[in-house]
Amino acid sequence: MSATTTTDHRPAYLVKGPDPSLVAQAAHALVERLVDGGDPSMMVEEFGGPGVDQFDVGAVIDACTTPPFLVDRRVVVVREAGQIGTADAKRLVAYLADPLDTTALVLIAGGGALAQALTKAVGATGEVVDTSVGTGKARSQWLTDHLRGGPVRLDGPAQGRLGEHLGSDMGRLAGLLDTLAAAYGQGATVTADDLEPFLGEAGSLAPWDLTDAVDAGRTAPALEVLHRMLTAGESHPLVILALLHKHYRQMLRLDGSGVTSPEQAAEVLGIKSAFPAKKALAQANRMGSARIARAVQLLAEADLDLRGTTGLSGELVMEVLVARLSRLVRQR
Repeated sequence: MSATTTTDHRPAYLVKGPDPSLVAQAAHALVERLVDGGDPSMMVEEFGGPGVDQFDVGAVIDACTTPPFLVDRRVVVVREAGQIGTADAKRLVAYLADPLDTTALVLIAGGGALAQALTKAVGATGEVVDTSVGTGKARSQWLTDHLRGGPVRLDGPAQGRLGEHLGSDMGRLAGLLDTLAAAYGQGATVTADDLEPFLGEAGSLAPWDLTDAVDAGRTAPALEVLHRMLTAGESHPLVILALLHKHYRQMLRLDGSGVTSPEQAAEVLGIKSAFPAKKALAQANRMGSARIARAVQLLAEADLDLRGTTGLSGELVMEVLVARLSRLVRQR
């Protein structure tokens, strides 16, 4: 007697996103949903993955076109799908033009960029699962949505504390929620005090958390972000210096250019999105030529200090730089 699956499925899925841990979690949940209580050993066939230099796409297509035996569905999983070359991607696109209705092909991003034609084919015939968390309000909403379906309930202060602590490391969320459920029980309400002992080391933050704080002239928050990037994010001081240099280089290019719109700024900076260009243009206008020039000078001095012209530690050099840059914003 065959295992009966009731979950609707599409011919193909692509799971992608910038955080490998979130991609892996979403892929696991998707495969589990497609198996729907069936026997994975009979339903799921996997190809690729970490440590596998290459795999035979012909074998993948054979698996996709083979009818299921004693089960209702086959789930063909391809890990590190970015390893698929252009020619092999065309073969998969050709398969997706007439897929077997008893097969669900799951492509998991990684190993490089997936061929655009294959991404479009999956989007046209199946579903693209994007695990990107986003920033600002989008990140807050992502956290709220995932907490809503979690094994425990967090009150308002606990949610705020958790979001602040995790920063951009949302891949740690699922494991932390499972730990809280094991400690307090499924469905328990967790307060900020209940949460605190389980937080451990603070998560890293996105680069714009630092530049936004500096641009606002908020020295203390900027230094806090810097410390988290150096510790939880394990960013080398030279890496952080490079992102600050890029930030002020954009202002330098816009200063005196005559640009008045975000779209023009994006064109000058050679970037696609008008949003970061708008921020750079506004800050360049706020700073003015003299203060932008001074910021570039401070960056150059810090670069020399990090390369050995001073006996100060890299962390201290960056603390002094960030403090000076943020104070520079407040100068008239």
